[in-house]
Amino acid sequence: MRTINWNYLSLLLLACICGNVFSQEYPNRPIQVLVGFPVGGSADIIARQVIQKVSEVIGKPLIVENRTGAGGNIAFSAVANANPDGYTLLFSTPGIAINPNLYKKISYKIEDFIPITLIGEAPLVLLVNSSLPIKSMNDLIKASKVKVDAIRFASAGNGSSSHLSMEMLKSYSGLQYLHVPYRGGGGPAIIDVMSGQVDMTMIPISGSNMRYIRDPRLRPIGQTGTERSSLIMDIPTIEESGVKEYTSTTWYMLLAPAKTPKNIIQYLEVSIFRALKTPELQEQLFHNGVTVINGGSNEANKLLQSEYKRWTKLISLSGATLD
Repeated sequence: MRTINWNYLSLLLLACICGNVFSQEYPNRPIQVLVGFPVGGSADIIARQVIQKVSEVIGKPLIVENRTGAGGNIAFSAVANANPDGYTLLFSTPGIAINPNLYKKISYKIEDFIPITLIGEAPLVLLVNSSLPIKSMNDLIKASKVKVDAIRFASAGNGSSSHLSMEMLKSYSGLQYLHVPYRGGGGPAIIDVMSGQVDMTMIPISGSNMRYIRDPRLRPIGQTGTERSSLIMDIPTIEESGVKEYTSTTWYMLLAPAKTPKNIIQYLEVSIFRALKTPELQEQLFHNGVTVINGGSNEANKLLQSEYKRWTKLISLSGATLD
């Protein structure tokens, strides 16, 4: 975990000086936090764990609402167009930096948001049906080129972390596949890989997913982080397996509409910082494979901008588009 910086020290001092006065004014009613993916998915689970602890820190209710569809675009658009009063927030994964380049028509842009906190990041693991003669990344890449659409990849939906991580892998390795998006999240995709209806999928590395990662019907052949996750140290990273410079993690960020007042952003930033420092939440996030970053608004914005630029280039090279 990263150590506290001077920016946070100043924020904490600000909270001590004026937090009691400000908290009487904001929040004075429930705060709505939108998640663009289904209940029970990794983004939903992480969001609910974090938001519950933030509610306890603030002493006011924060309510998670799942606005699913279009790879997160429905939730993104709703927050971008919400009243910038601090009562409508977005819990986002990388899709917010990717979708503006991936989808032909969207009703928002990244400038419509202001990041509050970079919560953390988590790698994914690539799983294939164990009945296939594929035991490594090299085997997979070769098998995918035997004929068009030889390998069927099941994702948690268009614009999901699994879909986008595979798009990146395609651009780095030449891997070919038929994309089969699932509207119900990663669970149905995993079940169909186990049954052989499709050939492979990617899922977040977490304690709750270990039953799938170790299921004999599935074979893990690579993980997407720069280092091996402490939960599955025996499985190599995809880069270790020969796909040089490849890395793709799911990061989690809380954002607000762009014109939200600075004092509200600071209040939320400090509150989330305090929540993420609690041992209880750190243990929950570790169990779900999340490396806590606890980065403030400036750090979150730097990541958002760099990810947007990276995906602009990758999507342009791949030619991938979605309606």
